[in-house]
Amino acid sequence: MITPNDQPDYLGHRERLRQRFLRGGGRDMPDYELLELVLTIAIPRRDVKPLAKKLIGHFGSFADVINADKEELMSFDGVKEATVTVFKIINVAAQRTSWQHLASDDAPIITKLDDLIDYCRSSMCYSDVEEMRLIYLDARLQVLGEEIMQRGTINRVAVHPREVIKLAIQHHAAALIMVHNHPSGDVRPSAADKTMTLQLSEACKTMGVRLMDHLIVSRSDAFSFKEHNLLHEGGNPLIDLLR
Repeated sequence: MITPNDQPDYLGHRERLRQRFLRGGGRDMPDYELLELVLTIAIPRRDVKPLAKKLIGHFGSFADVINADKEELMSFDGVKEATVTVFKIINVAAQRTSWQHLASDDAPIITKLDDLIDYCRSSMCYSDVEEMRLIYLDARLQVLGEEIMQRGTINRVAVHPREVIKLAIQHHAAALIMVHNHPSGDVRPSAADKTMTLQLSEACKTMGVRLMDHLIVSRSDAFSFKEHNLLHEGGNPLIDLLR
């Protein structure tokens, strides 16, 4: 029979970790402790602090661990499919919460651009290839929906204006924001990015849809075509659509 004194030391540590999380909401916990708490859910019968520190040491941060490739994660002793599943649930839950906040807010999307960039970073910037998304907006610049248009190579993604217009009409969109990631981390637009943006802007105009912005995002930076006056428009899109 196992008595309380016979219980492994890590059980008491786990309970103290849980209570500290509940008291402070995790705000005062370093990345390795928050990851350790997550690991206790997936790995119930093991001291997981060494594993948490090893994962943070290898990947760099809590976010990097949660977004890491399945095969690379499972190369670590103790990380099984159940652990990866818990990581991916947390990842998807964070993205869904962020998106639903954007979509349910009555404010125009342009007034909460930082929230949109944060969402795009969490959902796109841990990929090792470029991805293009379209955010569809109504006449009040509120979110109607999003579409993943293309996934490409490490430094290129192709977008066809005809397909963008077709989807915009299906969403009954008055405007849209185009977003793509640069896995390299350098968010400066390439010549191809500028050409694609101009072509799409012109195609949208012919159908009465406004391209509000083209955002290029990385894990730590973002570039707005609108803020750098690269949309080739004659007026302020926000004023034009809201007047």
